[in-house]
Amino acid sequence: MESDYQFGNKFYNYFDTIGIESSEYKILAPEQEQQRQPGFEYLMTPKPIFDNPNYKGSNKLKDKVAIITGGDSGLGRAAAIAFVKEGAKVVIPYYDEHIDAMETKEYIEKLGGECLFLAGDITDKNFCGQIVAETLKKYGKINILVNNAGVQYQADSLDLISDEQFDWTMKVNVYGMFYLTKEVLPYLHSGDSIINLSSITTFYGDPQLIDYVTTKGAIVGFTRALARNLALKNIRVNAIAPGFFWTPLQPACWVKEKIPSLGAEAAMARGAMPYELAPTFVFLASDDSSYVTGQVIHNNGGQIMG
Repeated sequence: MESDYQFGNKFYNYFDTIGIESSEYKILAPEQEQQRQPGFEYLMTPKPIFDNPNYKGSNKLKDKVAIITGGDSGLGRAAAIAFVKEGAKVVIPYYDEHIDAMETKEYIEKLGGECLFLAGDITDKNFCGQIVAETLKKYGKINILVNNAGVQYQADSLDLISDEQFDWTMKVNVYGMFYLTKEVLPYLHSGDSIINLSSITTFYGDPQLIDYVTTKGAIVGFTRALARNLALKNIRVNAIAPGFFWTPLQPACWVKEKIPSLGAEAAMARGAMPYELAPTFVFLASDDSSYVTGQVIHNNGGQIMG
């Protein structure tokens, strides 16, 4: 089967390969790419929509303290804004996207929310310890951990994935989650919640994201095993497997020709904006999901069902 992606000098019309008229598909963004991971949200065109102005909080997370890795942009930013609207204080560890972090901090403060931003590398377990220490120093507790930070690289075949890339992808996506969760666990209590970010790509095996898919599959296993381990303590552990959302991960990963087709295979024939995932984060963080643990929530417009 011919690929929908670019190989060398050949590029197949994606919409033709899946039998959809391009006029029927709502294109999220024009061709664009960024030359580094993680990407920068402030450089994206159009800007991702991370807040739904019609979303009104109802104190579902009142006085809770949430750590959201990578919450400076993308899905993490959308989660942070929704959590603040629900009354939570948020701590956002991020890598080096200082402009995005500044914009997110200003937005949270305009909402009247409280936040703490910490720049560093979650693959360093010492930094993960610092995150917890700084959170406890400022807010005195931790109730919610969202392991959202991740990297994703496009490679047409396994032999094009360098040992260095594989190692880095594993360290950011899996080791960082492991280190930070281990540091946070002693401070979680009954009713608290851990939310891990998997991906739709795990469930259909994207052929150009082999190392990324491997890490996101590991996150599913980690989620299920930890959920059983903590169930009797009433600490819930769940995962979200997003479809194609318009976040910095996309232009930082794909060749520019791929961008307009993101999400086209979904039953809804579109990708999504980050704000559309925010209520799922709130659900899993709040008492609304008090009997939900070890689950993977699929938000993908119907691309993967069942």
